[in-house]
Parts: sequence; C-alpha cells; structure tokens
Amino acid sequence: MPIQSGDIMHRLPGLDLLRAIAIVWVMLFHSWIVGAHLGYPLQGIADDGWMGVDLFFVLSGYLIGHQLLQPLRLGEPLGLGQFYRRRAYRILPAFLVVLAVYAWFPAWREAPGMQPVWQFLTFTLNLLIDYQHNQAFSHAWSLCVEEQFYLVFPLLAWWLTRRPSRRLALGIGAVVVVGGMLARGFASFYGKDYLEAIYYPTYTRLDGLLAGVALAAIQVYLPVHWQQLQRHANKLAVAGLAIAGIAMWLFRDRTAWMPSVFGFPVLSFGIALLVIAATSRQSIGRWRVPGASWIAAMSYSLYLSHKLAMHATATALAARPDVHGWSAFACYAIAILGIGAALHYGVERPMLRLRDRGNTKPLAAISGLESPAAIESPGQSPM
Repeated sequence: MPIQSGDIMHRLPGLDLLRAIAIVWVMLFHSWIVGAHLGYPLQGIADDGWMGVDLFFVLSGYLIGHQLLQPLRLGEPLGLGQFYRRRAYRILPAFLVVLAVYAWFPAWREAPGMQPVWQFLTFTLNLLIDYQHNQAFSHAWSLCVEEQFYLVFPLLAWWLTRRPSRRLALGIGAVVVVGGMLARGFASFYGKDYLEAIYYPTYTRLDGLLAGVALAAIQVYLPVHWQQLQRHANKLAVAGLAIAGIAMWLFRDRTAWMPSVFGFPVLSFGIALLVIAATSRQSIGRWRVPGASWIAAMSYSLYLSHKLAMHATATALAARPDVHGWSAFACYAIAILGIGAALHYGVERPMLRLRDRGNTKPLAAISGLESPAAIESPGQSPM
C-alpha cells in the first residue's frame, strides 16, 4: 500500500480497529484490580486482555519503524531532533498531568503504594518496580518500554542503513528474540518473580516491537514482497488469528516456563499477520466499525487514566450495592470514557496542535504516524 502521508496511514480503519480492540481489551483485563470484573459475561476473553499491550507493541514497532526507515531508504537525513520533539509533545503532556494526579492525590490511586516519581520521569519504572508493594500507576511500565525503544531504535536504524546488510539485520533480530527467550527461561527456571523478571523488563519484551519493525522493513525495503503479502491479506488474517489462538493456549498457565519462553514470540508473530491484514484495503483494512476510530484516537489518554476512573467509580458504587451487573458496567464505561475524553481533548489534542503549528512539512516521509505509545500495558498482571 504505498503510503505517501502519515495521515493516510493513521486513518486506515483496520489499524484504528486494532488500536480500539487493544485498549478495550486491556481495560477489561485491568477491571479485576477494583473488583469490577467488567469482562462479564465474556470473562474468558477479558482474562487474556493483557495481550492488548503486545498488540500495541507491534503497532508501535510498525508505525515508528516505517516513519524512520522510509526517509533513510530515500537517503534523507534522519532528523533526530524533530523525531524526539514530536515524541515529547505526543507523550509527555498527558503523562505528566496523570503523574501529577497520582503523586499529589494519593486517595485517588487504585492502590496506596507507588514507586518514586523519579522512576516515572526517567522511564525506568519497568526495571525497578516493586510490584508487591507499589502497584499504583504500574501500567506505565509499557510506556517505559516504548520510550526506551524510541531512544535506541532511531540510532540503530541509522547505523544499520549506513551500509545495509540483510544478514546483519537478521542477526540482530535473532539475537533480540533468542536473548529474550533465554532471559525469560532463566528467570522462570529459577523461580524469579514473573512480573519483575519476565513481564516488565524491556529486554524480555521486545518481541512485539521487533515484529512491527520487521513489517516496516519489508514494506520499505522489499515492496514487491509487501505487495505479495497484501494480496494474501485475508489468508494471513486467518493464520494470524489461529497463531494468536495457539499463544492463548500456551498462556493458559501464564507464569509457567513454556509460555514464558515461547509464548511472546508466537503471540507477536500472530499479531504481526493481523497488522498486515489491517493495512490492506481488501481485508481488515476496509472495515469501518462505528466508534473504533474515536476510541483509537483516545487510546493513549484512556491508557493513562482508566485505572483512576475505575477506582473512582468503584468507590462511588461501594455505597450503592443495588447498582450491579450491566448497570455497574455502564457506570464504569461512562466514567472511563469521560475522564479519558477530558484528558484527550483538554491536554493531548491541544499539545498536538501546538506541536504541528506552522509545520507544513510532511512528517518524515511516512510520517506523523502517532504510535499508540504505550498503550496500556497489561502489566496488568496482576497486572
């Protein structure tokens, strides 16, 4: 699908649909934290909602990978300053507002304990968290993973494209995948804490981002192969669902050795096939589901604020035992969407307009793609 404009890619209904599914799935999963169990009567689906973060990782890897690789392929300057400036405007304003709420209003947190603020500001939370004691705003772990990815990948992409070598690129990819498997396998074998040693660390969670970058590399450097994939998008969608189903089967006992080692690359591969289908106008890419684009546009704000909304709703409903079932579900949904929309329209969008003010230059070739920056994290485990 040769894309000339970031806006075009950003508006592909298939990608918006995947974004919307990812954030809704993650929020359903997190509802257990406040005892809301919003997944009822589809609790089996909600239990796997932590996988929504892996979906976001693949999307981020693909969108950011394309945004950076396309100009490099054309011999254009990388423009690191512009890239990091855009990321800062995209990520920091809404994040800092929510972080301030967590820091200054402890009673509003979904859990009393919280890691030091400096770990959030330096995006090192995922490497240092004591989840047993500090669960408030813990879902920011996935944002840390993405921020670290944004810091390193542009430099790595620049270095690899100075003298392109398919063998070297494949070798680095293999090291990332195998290294993650070994790290997770070692931690699982020796009984390390699942969240802190396997689920949260960046070096164990790169499978999804790598899968997305691989898709972007194929599209940019192997356009003929990409078009072949697009022609088989429907078959790839079916295969992607089947492989994701295998991953769900592996993750029946989520903390066991087998899923810890093999589950994440299998899941990322299945999601990658779905992303290919989502970029095809002949497959998922043609599906326009009412409301999906709106939810997708607000996904980052929803990701940041949804636990605050859940906690506030749970507190309010504690005095109303007569409100339960679908009525309670509606209360949670209204609160989550209301607070998320306030953050999106009050902070996120104004800052994006400020970022783009006076900038008539197309965003780095593909550009402007707003990655789902960290959308939620299932970190949710207890995540």
